Amino acid sequence: MKKIINITMLIFMSALLFGAGNQEKASIKQAEPVKQKTGISVTDSFNRTITLDKPAARIVSVAPSITETVFALGKGDLLVGRTDYCDYPAEALSVQSIGSLMEPNIEKIAELNPDIVIASTHFKKETLEKLENLSIKVLILKEDKSFDGVYTTINNIAKITGAEKEGQTLIAKMKKTVKDVEQAVKGKKRPKVYYVIGFGEHGDYTAGGNTFIGQMITMAGGTNIAAAVKGWTFSLEKIIEADPDIIICSKYWNTKKNFVKANGYKALSAVKENKVFEIDNNMLDRQGPRLADGLKALAKIIHPESF
Repeated sequence: MKKIINITMLIFMSALLFGAGNQEKASIKQAEPVKQKTGISVTDSFNRTITLDKPAARIVSVAPSITETVFALGKGDLLVGRTDYCDYPAEALSVQSIGSLMEPNIEKIAELNPDIVIASTHFKKETLEKLENLSIKVLILKEDKSFDGVYTTINNIAKITGAEKEGQTLIAKMKKTVKDVEQAVKGKKRPKVYYVIGFGEHGDYTAGGNTFIGQMITMAGGTNIAAAVKGWTFSLEKIIEADPDIIICSKYWNTKKNFVKANGYKALSAVKENKVFEIDNNMLDRQGPRLADGLKALAKIIHPESF
């Protein structure tokens, strides 16, 4: 009888120990994903590492280029705030505005309770400090001086929104457009081009050789007359001296109408020969997902025979 009891106890204890071992193993297996969880980290333009536990579900955009990118990634529904200047796509207008690029409403942003605020070039340090004091995470993705900088911005926004696959698809599409444009203008004669950002009594502004728009003029088969300039400041004297073959300006604000009638500018050969063209400058000025389309529009003006 004792032997039977001992054997029974032995079987029972073995089962108990075996079960406990399995439970321990199961517990370890369940813990592994927690140990591996590192969150989502993105390094911004100021070398700050911003980390979220999971993809952002509530985003405030403080730049039109950021807003356009979020929508292009198919994540427009995540936007809870945007600036007065975020007007593309049309759906963006239904998102609540938080004010201007440089003076966003801090209280309104806080009320929206965002997981992250994504800003760009014109974002002020004081605004960053105010938001950080409210424990609101801010990712700053400044415009890059090179055209390829747009791909980095798209990748970062794709990562923070959990849309990395969509980001790669978008970038691949843009790169194909760029390749097609460069192939279309390859070997063509390069006319002298001037891109108008501002003119008149407040000064002349264009895209210098070290800007991404200046680079786009070259990519589109033109010769930027401001290539030797760094930044965006130019002068009427330099425009007259270079006497560009083609002048390109915004299609908004009656820019062309005012430019061709202004003293000094109306004497330019391009004005006299009706070689002043309008373009949707938002496709060029905003370093976002429409930049490749902007390049194509630019190339069509410079080399219409190639398209």
